[in-house]
Amino acid sequence: MKLIQVSDLHFVPPGTRLFGIDPRERLAAAVSDINERHADAELCLFTGDLADHGAPAAYGALREVLADLRLPYRLLIGNHDNRANFTEAFPGAPLDENGFVQGAVRSSAGDLVLLDTHEPDTHAGAYCAARQAWLRARLVEAAGRPVYLFLHHPPFDIGIPSLDRIRLLEQQGFAAAIEGAQVRHIFFGHVHRPVSGSWRGIPYSALRSTVHQVPLDFGDKRSMPYSYEPPAYNVILISGDLTVVHHHDFLNRDIVPPGTERYSAAD
Repeated sequence: MKLIQVSDLHFVPPGTRLFGIDPRERLAAAVSDINERHADAELCLFTGDLADHGAPAAYGALREVLADLRLPYRLLIGNHDNRANFTEAFPGAPLDENGFVQGAVRSSAGDLVLLDTHEPDTHAGAYCAARQAWLRARLVEAAGRPVYLFLHHPPFDIGIPSLDRIRLLEQQGFAAAIEGAQVRHIFFGHVHRPVSGSWRGIPYSALRSTVHQVPLDFGDKRSMPYSYEPPAYNVILISGDLTVVHHHDFLNRDIVPPGTERYSAAD
């Protein structure tokens, strides 16, 4: 099975740029690249921060760009989103019984469980008792099938203090909710960086934004630094007990021309 993960689109109302970048232009380039290279993917998952300030006009612009995507897709929300404005713009988005933007997808490789970690008025993530109960129920329904979790906020520190302060705060409750389940991988956004490792024995991965990035800086800065590192999306390949994640800088089409000498004299 092939999946595509895109994250942190940070759409703004039409006619607006973010750090000098047009988020709509960037996502349109990603969509074009996905259509060209990965039309065989089963699903495209967008892991939050769809809009920079949750403005209705930003979601309207996002809906227009996504109309060109040739794959089925699912949308998660993050700290920059507005749940009410999002659900108005995307009325077909699945909601749980408490109105959280959560759902589960039965895929050819297992259950994809999509989580809502948005909490109003903070950039940190939340996963309250009601959401934890919903997640436990989905894991029971999985009945031993492999489970792949998708969410916006990482539920643990990644070693960058400016990001660790705004991770998912209910770490212990989240860990208890998934304990004993066949969670094969955790996919998240939020950190605007390619990050991978394991937590409690579960592999995880993150990716760059389609707009601005967070530089690799382990200093304890009070304000969030940003960078113009290249945007990317992830290509996820799952086969049995194997999960491979490719990090693709979709704007970079540079290749070594055929016939180029492998070795040459230094200048």
